Amino acid sequence: GVSHVLTLVLQELSLLCKRDVNGVGMLYDLLRSHWLQALLKIYECLQHYLGKRPVPVTLQARALNREVVELLREGPQSGEIKELRRLLRAPHLKAALLSAHDTVAQKDFEPTLPPLPDNIPENEEAMRIVCLVKNNQPLGATIKRHEITGDITVARVIHGGLADRSGLLYAGDKLVEVNGVPVEGLDPEQVINIL
Repeated sequence: GVSHVLTLVLQELSLLCKRDVNGVGMLYDLLRSHWLQALLKIYECLQHYLGKRPVPVTLQARALNREVVELLREGPQSGEIKELRRLLRAPHLKAALLSAHDTVAQKDFEPTLPPLPDNIPENEEAMRIVCLVKNNQPLGATIKRHEITGDITVARVIHGGLADRSGLLYAGDKLVEVNGVPVEGLDPEQVINIL
């Protein structure tokens, strides 16, 4: 990984240090520094973690919880088993934690986009598909009807708004579809209601 490449660079730099090339000694010391080595190890660990996508052990934690409670009810009733059954039957565990786990475990939150057609003419304009997820916050962009073409376009992107922070919308972008609804022929006010 990165540590191996750094080791090779340090070997090369040690040869240049002996020839007293300007700045090489400082660069050699920098690359040998303990804080940079530690930072690179952290980087490699993060890259390794990002490569693995966590997968839930079960998609049905609530059902498994019910099954465990039933098995505990059928067995010998020690104080520890009664305590465990009480904890597993508690509403905050069942309704909140396990329900949230199951909801997240069963959903794929990645956007699914339709496949691009194979036979796009070379002279056709390029189109971007943009997916912005907004909660109760405004989009942070204004729209208008183009004076000549009649297309609905982004008039401006408000600094600091959702559209600006995403970096996906720009002033002058033509809107073709919003939330699966074609906007051709609609008034800007109608498009705002779809947003």
